[in-house]
Amino acid sequence: MRKSLTENRIIKRKTDIDRIFKAGKRSSLSCFKVLAVDNNLSYSRIIVIPVRKFGNSVQRNHIRRQVKEIWRTNQEKIPSGFDYAVVAYPDSRLTYRDKEEALLELFIKVPVRS
Repeated sequence: MRKSLTENRIIKRKTDIDRIFKAGKRSSLSCFKVLAVDNNLSYSRIIVIPVRKFGNSVQRNHIRRQVKEIWRTNQEKIPSGFDYAVVAYPDSRLTYRDKEEALLELFIKVPVRS
């Protein structure tokens, strides 16, 4: 299994991000909000956005790496053909396993084909 995400699996263009936030279906828990929209591709893509009050840059980058690792290692459980935006909120009580369970629940729950 590949150890990192490929460039085409990460959303970077502003037009794609805007489309997710305007047309995407949303679902949330206390620590994450996930938005999903159909991307008409055979694979899914992701962007991770920590809120501004998440802490310093080290903490924000740490949560980005954790979410991307959860995404990478559980790719077969996540529906394909969607663009996902994950908005992360600070919650120091959660372990890595708690975050993984929460995200998997949201990734499976939120997508709806239009």
